[in-house]
Amino acid sequence: MEFRTTRRALAALAFGLFAFGTMASGASAQEVKLRAHHFLGPLSPQHKNFLVPWANKVAKESNGRLKIEVFPSMSLGGKPPQLFDQVKDGVVDIIWTLPGYTPGRFPRTEAFELPFVNAGALGTTLALQDFYDQHLKDEYKDVHVLVLHAHDGNLLHSRKPIRTFADFKAKTIRTPSTGGTLLLEALGANPYHSPVPAVPQLLSKGVIDAAMIPYEVVPPLKVHENVKYHIDVTGSRMNTSVFMLVMNKNSYAKLPADLKKVLDANSGRSLAQTAGRIWVEVEKPGMALSKKQGNEFITLNAAETAKVKAAGEKATQRWIADVAKKGIDGAKLVNDARAAVAKYAGAK
Repeated sequence: MEFRTTRRALAALAFGLFAFGTMASGASAQEVKLRAHHFLGPLSPQHKNFLVPWANKVAKESNGRLKIEVFPSMSLGGKPPQLFDQVKDGVVDIIWTLPGYTPGRFPRTEAFELPFVNAGALGTTLALQDFYDQHLKDEYKDVHVLVLHAHDGNLLHSRKPIRTFADFKAKTIRTPSTGGTLLLEALGANPYHSPVPAVPQLLSKGVIDAAMIPYEVVPPLKVHENVKYHIDVTGSRMNTSVFMLVMNKNSYAKLPADLKKVLDANSGRSLAQTAGRIWVEVEKPGMALSKKQGNEFITLNAAETAKVKAAGEKATQRWIADVAKKGIDGAKLVNDARAAVAKYAGAK
């Protein structure tokens, strides 16, 4: 009787060890590694302050089972305008880039990049979440959206002074988006569309007179060393740029349910809050470096700013007419974008 009991105990122990081994093997099989790709360098605040900490947070909350390796500087190949196709086609799992790098591909998103449709990084990013729910889901149907966000707004970093509306005339200025292009044309300037990594060379070789960018990219690109003037308008920045952090649909669909839950908790509105606050802070080092360089900060007065805003409205009406040819109600998009931005203006 005692022998029989011992045999049963040993059998139960053996089964328990087998079951534990099977569970451990299953957990190991569910470890997932994803590759995230972007166009800025490893020392950029976008990489150091946003993308890498986000990947680390996901890894920690998944107990190390969901690992996202972030590849900067287009190190997996290609050029910045190719990033969206890389993630759509499954070449990489995740990308961070600007919709504006592929003009015309995301026409509804462009409403947020029109002149003066912005309220700082946090307010504009929170507004984007509402706008995405209202208007953009179909525009991003080929990918799984983790978050759309905005920076703190564009101003001009220039080799030459711009003190009045008339000073814009014939200046060649780098722009990241359709909205920036339309604004610059309305100002009488010559827009030069280019991804931001090319800005230092364009400035140093005199290809462009100025760049339409925020302060955040000044330190990694050493913009402050290639310009003498930083030109803003009264009240708010001229426009903003939208960014996307998106994932390949199949890569997301293959995730186990519990890892999807972790990723979902670090996406959407919760990640938008984080991104908005980070992009407010990353402006400060660029401003400090520009000041230390001895560059001049120019803010157009109220009268000259009013002229810029009038030109901006002309650019907006031109955009509305352009997207109408694609069957898009641009006026509604602009009105809804402005309403969303107004709702979150002053968010902290």
